[in-house]
Amino acid sequence: MELRQLEYFVAVVEEASFTKAAARVFVTQPCVSAQVRRLERELGQDLLDRGGRSVRTTEAGAAALPHARAVLAAIDGLRGAVEDLSGLVRGQVVLGSVPSSPSLRLPDLIAEFSEKYPAVEISLVEGTTDRLVESVRSGRVDVAIIGISAEPPAGLDTAVIADEPLIGAVGHDHPLAPNAAIAVEEIEGHALICLPEGSGLRAAADAAWAAAGVKPRVAFEAGDPRVLAQLAARGLGVAILPERFVLSRPEELHPVEIHSPHLRAGLALARRSGGRISPAADVLLAHARNMLG
Repeated sequence: MELRQLEYFVAVVEEASFTKAAARVFVTQPCVSAQVRRLERELGQDLLDRGGRSVRTTEAGAAALPHARAVLAAIDGLRGAVEDLSGLVRGQVVLGSVPSSPSLRLPDLIAEFSEKYPAVEISLVEGTTDRLVESVRSGRVDVAIIGISAEPPAGLDTAVIADEPLIGAVGHDHPLAPNAAIAVEEIEGHALICLPEGSGLRAAADAAWAAAGVKPRVAFEAGDPRVLAQLAARGLGVAILPERFVLSRPEELHPVEIHSPHLRAGLALARRSGGRISPAADVLLAHARNMLG
């Protein structure tokens, strides 16, 4: 039994696909398939059900999965302990982030980290908060910037780096443009422009609508706040965005405060709770806290 066989098996389970797993571990799909088959022959059981649209674990595979993850985690811990003694941080680290405003300065964060820790290979992935939370829990992402609206997600340690009001944003020709503020009930009469479900900002807005007993019509969804701003600027509806983001675009957008309740949302750095993280992930977390906190 080889470590790469366990790594490939875990990757296939988490990606539900041999092709996606191969891309994740930087080898070809036939190589992943062959190594998993060898693992199955050695164990004498099929670990994966390959018959459906997506790959799933068999009963034997489900039983083997936590042990495979534990072995890989122990190896990571061993490497980390040796690296601690050597005093040189090296390895690979994955930073995840929700689509964000330029104020987060992610390019600066990554560039400065790479300059300070040249032996660490850092990569960036974007996704919704829901997807990033699951990726951090599974170990596919080491550190993530996620949206938070109420209680932090279970299984993660979080540190808040931003907490700001959410407001409406409309084009200067929109019927709401003459207003500085509106009651939450007035939202129902206008098309909404929002981030998609699964994002922290959307969860905060949806919770506010539910608390107020209103059911606004979401006409447009996009994962990039800049796209939401452009849609609103063209008079297509009311975008729900962080106040600072809206106020930074006075040529395009008119800010409209939404009363009762006031909307708020935040961003947090997240890592998996419990256990050891790699030295590379540890220094990335400290660097991000120092720069973004």
